[in-house]
Amino acid sequence: MAQPRLGLGIHAIAKVAPSPLSTSSHLTVAMFVRRVASGLAKRAAFRPVAARPFSSSFARFDAHSDPKPGQTSNKVKPFEQIENEHDLMPSGAQPGTVPTDIDQATGLERLEILGKMQGIDVFDMKPLDASRKGTMKEPIVVRSFGDEQYVGCTGCPADSHVVNWLTMSRDRPIERCPECGSVYKMDYVGPQESHDAHGHHGADVGHADTDGSHNFGGEPKTLADFVRPEYR
Repeated sequence: MAQPRLGLGIHAIAKVAPSPLSTSSHLTVAMFVRRVASGLAKRAAFRPVAARPFSSSFARFDAHSDPKPGQTSNKVKPFEQIENEHDLMPSGAQPGTVPTDIDQATGLERLEILGKMQGIDVFDMKPLDASRKGTMKEPIVVRSFGDEQYVGCTGCPADSHVVNWLTMSRDRPIERCPECGSVYKMDYVGPQESHDAHGHHGADVGHADTDGSHNFGGEPKTLADFVRPEYR
């Protein structure tokens, strides 16, 4: 009896095998059919991962998205209407939804978000003016809400040298970069009365010697004290 060659289909096996079929031929055909049926059953049982089309998911997400810049919403108070800390409290998210930044942000974070929605840089984070070099007569002004301000100078034009960090305070508002010589001046725009001054001298005396660590009992002299005292 001729043996069937490997790799042939069922029809080829039927043609090669003589009639009547022997026991070994019956077993070969049965095993081949069982493998084919098992593979088809596995393919038929496959189920898609996504239970619903992505188009409906996107539509569901868009229905709860935040308003675009310039659009009004009942859960967002416009930036120009913020008057106190109570106005910076969110309304919260609806039950069963994932809260966004607008739903849960409070305080200064919410103030910054409301400003960005209207194109307002609340904390003035734009880079310093690097189009010119600051001088003693025309220094580069840096606004500050605190008693102390750090400035990173990279020269003129920008990135001319590595960053040199300068420290300015209300007692010493002017600083000069030791590498390029650019002059910076701190413009204090915060509260005019220091909280540390209340009750210590019987009256509010403003800022004079009331900011603690920002005052010095005598700074060490440098070469500028002997060459150009006005630079101090």
